[in-house]
Amino acid sequence: MSKKIGIVLGAALAVAGCNRSEAKQEPTAKAAVDHAPAAPAEKDSKPVIIDHKLESLEGEPVDLSSYRGKAMLLVNVASECGYTPQYEDLEALYQKYKDKGLVVIGLPSNDFGGQEPGSAAEIRKFCDTRFHVTFPMMAKLHAKGDEISPLYRTLTMETPEALRGEVRWNFSKFLVDTNGVPVARFDSKVKPLSDELVQAIEKVLPQG
Repeated sequence: MSKKIGIVLGAALAVAGCNRSEAKQEPTAKAAVDHAPAAPAEKDSKPVIIDHKLESLEGEPVDLSSYRGKAMLLVNVASECGYTPQYEDLEALYQKYKDKGLVVIGLPSNDFGGQEPGSAAEIRKFCDTRFHVTFPMMAKLHAKGDEISPLYRTLTMETPEALRGEVRWNFSKFLVDTNGVPVARFDSKVKPLSDELVQAIEKVLPQG
């Protein structure tokens, strides 16, 4: 009888051991299943700029969704930079393509060499008197650092790898297509009326 009980107990312990072994392995398998869909979802996601809300130089709320269906050129501008004369070409670019669906948006920032120190009123006066700027100008914001604005967080951290990276200086340019998705980035030295930039803009203008 004791021999039979020993056999039964041995078999029971063997089964229990198998069950414990499977239980240890189960979380690993479950984790793999839970994380499997993440890759395709990340691959398909695209940052959308028109989800952001800004403030104009005059303190009025600006919803970028109001530019839905238009191409946008976002530029971090400054009044005391060696590239400040690009304001003239940015205005010329805007005048040339605004009726074809382009919006140039000036984004003043004092993050680079402290070259945009003025108030909103001073920036407006400078743009109006020196360069007769008519394209939309927003309130000052941070384009980098701990206080980076949500817009620039999207532009520099949540875009495809080719466009990602901290803004390095004033008058960096981001081109956004009619769906609100960033498609190209240009350094400060790229002039607004250069063939490189103009050709990129013409590719994303609304059709029709």
